[in-house]
Amino acid sequence: MSPENDNNPQPSATEAAAGRQTINPTGEPPTSVIPQQVSAGAAAAAVRAPEPPEPARLGQEPADSENSPEAIETAETPAVTDAATTAEPAATAESPAATQESVESSTESATTEPESTETMDQLLDQFSTPPAANEGEIFDGRVLAVTDAGVVVDVGGKFEGLVPAQEFLDSGEPIQFGEGQTIEVERLHDRKDGYVLLSYVRAHRRRVWERIEKSYREHTNLTGKVSERIKGGLVVDIGVRSFLPASQIELRPVHDLESWKDREIEVRVLKLNRKRGNVVVSRRAILEDEQKAMRDALAETLAEGAVVTGKVKNVTDYGIFVDLGGLDGLLHVRDLAWGRAPHPNSVVKAGEEIQVQILKFDKEKQRISLGRKQLLPDPWAAVPERFPTGTKARGKVVGVTDYGVFVQIQPGVEGLVHISEMSWSKHVKHPSKIVKVDDDVDVVVLEVKTDQRRISLGMKQLLPDPWEAASQKYPVGAIVSGKIRNLAEFGAFVELEEGMEGLIHISDVSWTERIKHPSEKFKKGETVEAKVLKVDAQNRRLSLGIKQINDIWANWFSTHKVGEVVKGKVSRTTDFGAFVELAEGIEGLCHVSEIEERRPKGDRDKTP
Repeated sequence: MSPENDNNPQPSATEAAAGRQTINPTGEPPTSVIPQQVSAGAAAAAVRAPEPPEPARLGQEPADSENSPEAIETAETPAVTDAATTAEPAATAESPAATQESVESSTESATTEPESTETMDQLLDQFSTPPAANEGEIFDGRVLAVTDAGVVVDVGGKFEGLVPAQEFLDSGEPIQFGEGQTIEVERLHDRKDGYVLLSYVRAHRRRVWERIEKSYREHTNLTGKVSERIKGGLVVDIGVRSFLPASQIELRPVHDLESWKDREIEVRVLKLNRKRGNVVVSRRAILEDEQKAMRDALAETLAEGAVVTGKVKNVTDYGIFVDLGGLDGLLHVRDLAWGRAPHPNSVVKAGEEIQVQILKFDKEKQRISLGRKQLLPDPWAAVPERFPTGTKARGKVVGVTDYGVFVQIQPGVEGLVHISEMSWSKHVKHPSKIVKVDDDVDVVVLEVKTDQRRISLGMKQLLPDPWEAASQKYPVGAIVSGKIRNLAEFGAFVELEEGMEGLIHISDVSWTERIKHPSEKFKKGETVEAKVLKVDAQNRRLSLGIKQINDIWANWFSTHKVGEVVKGKVSRTTDFGAFVELAEGIEGLCHVSEIEERRPKGDRDKTP
């Protein structure tokens, strides 16, 4: 009972036992009157009528009324004793017979004291009440009524409480409780209209924070509803406003945040500051745990060489990512098909289900290499029998590089035509000058390496070899003309026709001039005439000379014979003799021994 009602008249023992309600004379709302707890002996004494005091004997002092057991017992339960006494005053005063009857009843009750005690204990247990709640304590209460002032709640103690209607107005939610419903409330220190003020919102908020803190400690999930979109993420209502960053929504970046509004999702608390009321949650953490569990379970079932079915997750230039049911594997473009594979987009599409084989599985790093061509027949198995060395074939150019072209001679089988095997000419600057992609060409198989999956092809072998007829076409002594293609320190290379070149050595340029480098006499692209000096078809070599075109020695000897006396001019002398110029470009050596024999005998003894 509230303190305002402390001066109200106490209920009778009968009313207290029955738990009836009384009307507050002040006009305040009725309050439940709960009987006080008393001992079984005190209750029995309260029910018995008082016995008349015995007359004092002669010589005895009157008994101390204050220290008598009856007085002590009566003092322990004053309210109940007064109520029992006032409840039956007439019966005590009307007749002594009633008094005698009461005494006999008391005696009879004394003989059955154990039974009465048990009955009284049951009665007290039936009407016992829990202690009143302290301020700030949260407890369950039963809704008695919903009024304009608020919600009246019976908390099962000695008072009734009121949850003010203003509390619901401030929260923006209507009162949704009905009579008889049990709710959690928190006791406040204020009172209003005779009621102890209670708070449903504060109790609910405390419970919400306790639930959030427990979830944060135990890493459990909470269910909330996305209420709005803000800068950088979403607001999720989990009892309080929490922030869900955009990076924590999905495993991959989410761009359309607006579509998440009003969705109920499960989240996990990442950061918590109750003092400031800040909560940061994540959905990605839950998905990562689920994904890890799925991956661990799936990893136990996968093995290298196994054939599995997966869904194409993403297509890139270098391969395809396939979802195997929690683990992603990479199907590289080289393992997509035999031979030169086109772009992966032309083979499969995202979302398509395909069968693949597990080529390699690293459980620690959870990396899976997949293959699709391994499930198809290997076209290289029949290559040695179908394309032996020397076989002529027709194929399609599928690739052009600086060093040659790749030709597909059958699906899944490609060979390389090196740039040196494309033409007999040695001056092919780039393969693209001869062929281009998608051209159909004729080739010859030069070499097959099945273990390395390589085939060497040639194109010039199908063309006439100019060296086979070189001896007949360019005999020794023939005068030929050609274009200078290259200059080296030792001479100049002259192209006579496509695929055939000859070398003019530096010593075969002039009879008389001393040439240190061919660039002194020739330029690239210049056309010159030369004489064929030697033909080596086997080694593909042709020797040419320019000075041999005008053979001054042959001309001079055609007019002079051995033994003939000729005149000349000494051009230079050396220790071993003297050089004598006989004609332009023709010199003869007169050895020192030949000079001494022709001097007169007297002159030999003279010293110079």
